[in-house]
Amino acid sequence: MKKFTFLIATTALLMMSSAASAQDQGIYYHNEPGKMATQKVKKNANPRSTSWWNYPPDNQYVNLTQTNLPIVWIEVNGQEIDRENRITARMKIIDNGEGQLNYADTVAHPGQTIDYEGYIALRYRGNSSFTMSDKKPYSFRPLDKPLEEGGKKVKVKIMGMAKDNDWALLAPYSDKSMMRDLLAFELSRRWMGFTPHGKYCEVFLDGTYYGVYIMIETVSKGKNRLNLEDPGVQGDSLTGGYLVEVDRNDEVTYVSKYHPVSNTGYSYNNRYIYYQYKSPDYEEMTEEQLNYIHGRIDQMEGALNASNFADPEQGYRQYLDELSFVDYQLAQEFAHNVDGYRLSTKMYKWNDSVDPRFRLVLWDFNLGYGNSDYYNGWYTNTWVWQNNNVLYNSGDTQLIPFWWYKLNQDPYYTNLLKSRWAQYRRTNFREDRLIATIDSMATMLTAQGAESRNSQAWPRWGQYVWPNQYVAQNYNDEVSHLKSWIHNRLTWMDQQLGFDPTAVLRGDVNEDGEVDVRDITALIDIIMNSGTSAAADVSEDGEIDVRDITALIDIIMNS
Repeated sequence: MKKFTFLIATTALLMMSSAASAQDQGIYYHNEPGKMATQKVKKNANPRSTSWWNYPPDNQYVNLTQTNLPIVWIEVNGQEIDRENRITARMKIIDNGEGQLNYADTVAHPGQTIDYEGYIALRYRGNSSFTMSDKKPYSFRPLDKPLEEGGKKVKVKIMGMAKDNDWALLAPYSDKSMMRDLLAFELSRRWMGFTPHGKYCEVFLDGTYYGVYIMIETVSKGKNRLNLEDPGVQGDSLTGGYLVEVDRNDEVTYVSKYHPVSNTGYSYNNRYIYYQYKSPDYEEMTEEQLNYIHGRIDQMEGALNASNFADPEQGYRQYLDELSFVDYQLAQEFAHNVDGYRLSTKMYKWNDSVDPRFRLVLWDFNLGYGNSDYYNGWYTNTWVWQNNNVLYNSGDTQLIPFWWYKLNQDPYYTNLLKSRWAQYRRTNFREDRLIATIDSMATMLTAQGAESRNSQAWPRWGQYVWPNQYVAQNYNDEVSHLKSWIHNRLTWMDQQLGFDPTAVLRGDVNEDGEVDVRDITALIDIIMNSGTSAAADVSEDGEIDVRDITALIDIIMNS
């Protein structure tokens, strides 16, 4: 009994000491219960406690006065946030626009732009990004009123992104650069049909500063997202739209009739490919719809598995958009994303009358670009689509679908892969442009101290965080490592795909990686304004004049 009493007393003293130490760190800001306006709290006052079950940061005494990022306040009033079931919360976002500062003290700074204020249905989201991260990501849907009063989701614009009713707050944690997801999306946006938009922001939960998050569009069926119709039960309406996902067997799934294969095509018969239902939800699907989408998956995979799979008419090309798959592969391979292909692989299909083929959309790159210490994730000189041998020998149950092996056996597909990579490398995948993109993101996170505040809340520099392969000592160190890794990855992929980064594409006057009528417009503008450009000397005679226009037209006509 004496030992028990002593233990309680010691614990109480330690807690008091810790609280007293934290109180001396300065002014912070919080929201009063039931209110969305931020109030100023004097130094040495205790903040309203954030419940331990909502995973507060290490340091709850972080001072935010002004920031170049939008500020998001979430109020749950002490409720426990759940991973499966949504709870009613309140959200307020201050976003004064690009290039403007946002202020946490809304009393001292009235008249700021309220981007959104209202109820939301909130829950946690993610698999490893939840279980392996101290900083938790969220999913939310704006509501017209509380769930308890029958609240329905409503579509809203957030931070300049298009109106929808399904949003996520990603919580960059293992990715200490905090830019890998957005980097992958921004680089691929030009090439893929839909790629999520995202914006950095700083988040408070029940008055406690939780750090830098990414407000992002989810991959969903909305008009401004994948634009999928609700499928019917017959005719053309039955054929679309559907969104399925290759992922784990941790919810209701459709199991493929085929198995993953090794690097040499050997079938791993004790491994399976699982498709999860994303839109419509499994519970909402009719028997006709289930039979249809299962049959369509079977047709696609059957065509890929057939001996004549590469036939342009009878093979796989009638069931999948090969350019969409090429773009998806290049995004995964450039990032060397060890979770690519086998997890979070989102595949959608419109009505047959629009397009009968499956397409892919990007998601989840936080372990890419050399950030992973497992399954050779940090390598710069291997293909991820060939990683099944490593995955299988490591005992992983989720392998890469066999179709990536088959696609890369088709000369038509691999030639398309090479030509597309050349287009990438001449445009936003040029190394100088890649570095500029990274520097721009880094500046956004450091200019007004957002990265520093995040690191105060979650002090992790110099510490291993799963699954970091490189343990950076500070933010600049992390960004430098990312740039170095990308340089090495570009060099290897150029060698494998036959691209010479020093070669000039003759006729590409506007340097967009393609030669078309837009180059004629650019060339005329240079001539009219007596401009100079090596790319504009299309005729290669040392002068820029009408002869270059003739030469350019000839290139376009005979390309």
